[in-house]
Amino acid sequence: MAGSLSSLHGEQLHAHLPTARRVLKRWTSATSLLFFTFLLFGAFVYIIDNLFANFLITKRLENSFSLNYSGERETTTCNCNHYPTALETYESSDAACPEYFRWIHDDLRPWKSTGITKDMVERAKEFASFRLIIIKGKAYVERYKKSFQTRDLFTIWGILQLLRLYPGKLPDLDVMFWCGDKPKVLKHDHATSPPALFQYCGRQDSLGIIFPDWSFWGWGELSIEPWKNMLARLIESNKKIKWKSRVPYAYWKGNPAVSTNREELMMCNVSDKHEWNARLYSQNWFKEKMQGFKDSKLEDQCTHRYKIYVEGRGWSVSNKYILSCDSMTLLIKPRYYDFYMRSMVPMQHYWPISSKNKCRDIKFAVEWGNSHPDKAQAIGKAGSRFIQENLKMENIYAYMYHSLREYANLLKFKPEIPEGRAEICPELIASQEGGLWRKFMLGSMVKSPSNTLPCTMPSPLDPSALKALFERNENITTQVTMWEQEYWENLPPDHH
Repeated sequence: MAGSLSSLHGEQLHAHLPTARRVLKRWTSATSLLFFTFLLFGAFVYIIDNLFANFLITKRLENSFSLNYSGERETTTCNCNHYPTALETYESSDAACPEYFRWIHDDLRPWKSTGITKDMVERAKEFASFRLIIIKGKAYVERYKKSFQTRDLFTIWGILQLLRLYPGKLPDLDVMFWCGDKPKVLKHDHATSPPALFQYCGRQDSLGIIFPDWSFWGWGELSIEPWKNMLARLIESNKKIKWKSRVPYAYWKGNPAVSTNREELMMCNVSDKHEWNARLYSQNWFKEKMQGFKDSKLEDQCTHRYKIYVEGRGWSVSNKYILSCDSMTLLIKPRYYDFYMRSMVPMQHYWPISSKNKCRDIKFAVEWGNSHPDKAQAIGKAGSRFIQENLKMENIYAYMYHSLREYANLLKFKPEIPEGRAEICPELIASQEGGLWRKFMLGSMVKSPSNTLPCTMPSPLDPSALKALFERNENITTQVTMWEQEYWENLPPDHH
């Protein structure tokens, strides 16, 4: 009987095993599903939480970085406590800076072995338009000389935007700045212990630290918008007329009265006696101002296959606007350079023109370009691409950042707040200006800090590499001169 019961229980147990397995399998599946559902829900909550946190941080920064004044009356002091003077964390940048950043090292080379002493800075006061001191992220300014138009004002405005973009990242500084068209400190006058001076341009026989010019934040006197807006207009303008449909001559428009160089250029204009393949126009800025600058819009001047760059009293701010037009730039040999021009290559980014044989060189360049339209178009496009890609505002601020930091690394003294000087800030400057000046300031204002550091600086070029670079450019220019000479030698006399 016991055996029968045992057998019966065994058979019943065996009969219920499949059912138990199915129940266990369903329970395991339900548990697994519940577990993965919980994981997915947790991940979803984590993502939403981070997105919401970032949104709140972004909104907080945007709100705190609006200018703290009503715009209805002048502000006499800086009320800057509403935005931070430092951020706790920055992400490192994987981007390499454009090649022209190397020239920062070269500009600072005269002070590399000695450093920059207080005396070197003080002796630059003789040439400076203003002095800028930065202490713990706050700026203080002393003005010495009246600069032309509002160059000093918009240069200072640009530096204040840099402080807003990278709060707390600039070290303490004491900087002398010259706002003129020509460098002031010459090598033969300062063979040792030269004064340290920031400026817009340099020359082979001068010393100084080259810095982006005021027009990147707008040129109110000529109604030229801040560079970010202006570049967008030029890019759009380039789309209107294809290169091969443009006027097949060289174009220039400007004020010829400021230099002999420009007066000589005007002699290359078309006349009853000569056809130099140039179409040149004198710009009367007083008349333009009276009629609202309707005939001087830079975006309306990208209509010719070739555009000419010629210096004025010294270096000219017009270079970046001319190069942005997709036209092949005919660059009349300059004596001066700005912070990026030294990295441009003849026959890659522009066509070199002799300053002594302007008319003949321009005629040949246009003839060559019209005979080799694909190559001429490629040179024009490469020049524009150099400007459009390398001169984005993020790179302008990065150049300023690295230039000032490298300079600060050489200081042999601790900068101090000038006695009796109050802090200067965007609220203070913008509230004191009106009309186009304020419009350009607000239009070029940095609205929130960067969450990443600027691009990484390239290493300096050694003297042999610098020599090779200059020799390469000189050899290319010599080759172009040889082509031009051959062209004129083979041209029938009645075509000269």
